[in-house]
Amino acid sequence: MPSPLSAAAPVPVLSVSDLTQRLRASLELDFGEVWVGGEISNFRAHGSGHFYFRLKDRRSQIAAVMFRSANQTLPFLPRDGLDVIVRGRVSVYEMRGDLQLYVDAMEPRGIGGLQLALRQLKERLTAEGLFAESRKRPLPFWPAAVGVITALGGAAIHDVVATARQRMPSMRLIVRAVRVQGVGAGAEVVAALGDLNGLPEIEVIVVGRGGGSAEDLWVFNEERVARAVAGSRVPVVSAVGHEIDTTLADLAADRRAATPTAAAMLVVPDRRDLTARVDRAAAAMAGALRMDLRRRREQLAALGRQLRDPRQTLEAQRRRVDELAERNGRAAAACVRLARERLRGAGERLQALSPLAVLERGYAIARREADGRVVRAAHEVVPGDRLAVTFRQGTARVRVEETS
Repeated sequence: MPSPLSAAAPVPVLSVSDLTQRLRASLELDFGEVWVGGEISNFRAHGSGHFYFRLKDRRSQIAAVMFRSANQTLPFLPRDGLDVIVRGRVSVYEMRGDLQLYVDAMEPRGIGGLQLALRQLKERLTAEGLFAESRKRPLPFWPAAVGVITALGGAAIHDVVATARQRMPSMRLIVRAVRVQGVGAGAEVVAALGDLNGLPEIEVIVVGRGGGSAEDLWVFNEERVARAVAGSRVPVVSAVGHEIDTTLADLAADRRAATPTAAAMLVVPDRRDLTARVDRAAAAMAGALRMDLRRRREQLAALGRQLRDPRQTLEAQRRRVDELAERNGRAAAACVRLARERLRGAGERLQALSPLAVLERGYAIARREADGRVVRAAHEVVPGDRLAVTFRQGTARVRVEETS
């Protein structure tokens, strides 16, 4: 093969950039917008918000990118193995020279995009515990006021009001009108929940609508609506009028009612039931009072049989006092006799020890006149000392002449 340098006529030499630019221009001109079906693999959500993946079938694959501006409105999150149909354009990524599919729109093949988005959202909120039974709250038995969120022109509000008036005419209903389908309906429901939660008299909220198609009910599958229901200050009853499908609002609510009528029956007590309960309670109370009165009468009769005549008691006490007085007198006399005997014996013992008794037997007591001390021995005095000698009768003054 001759080289361009040795050829007689000059041969144009393209740069790599020129070649990729021509390929890109040719592809974009020849193909324009295309629809391609295939299976997603190597899916990666970049931090910039762009989706990068490969679209493949049994024999081929092609790199694909879906920029953030295009995937923001995607109702579901793509994942590996998902069979999809994409709309986009074929081009060349000049930096690497790669053939690439630029995706502008995507929808699952075999399952609706909204259904897939709902399933993914349900799985995520379930993992968060938003639908856990442990966070469900009991409904108040007799609420001061009931909040109602629904459309004014629908059958739901008529059913709730009619049922509430039939069961409890005095029940206060505070209605917050919203759209229950269409664009912006979810935002209105969220705002209504916030408004009613701001009213302290409201103790329970009913939110819902009458029956309809899956598309009509879709507002109650929005994430913001489910989170607002779960975050309500007071218990919420979901009253979306459908039997087969379960919306996210149903799962997030504290109680689910099949219809608005059923919801009203849950939150509004029936005055007839209350009257019957009061009658039963009154009958039970009357029976209990009669039984208690009968028991007290029997106790009073038993006490009456045990009660003695107070005059008999007084007479017995008088006899007891007389007996005690007589016993006390005898005891006092015995004590006096014993005391006298003890006193007599003590006097006799004291008399025996008295110095006068000694003098009675012929002895005398000698005291020195100078200091009055008793002289017990001869060596205690000297000749010339004057003594006072005491006899049984009288005293003599003497002078010592001699001691021996």
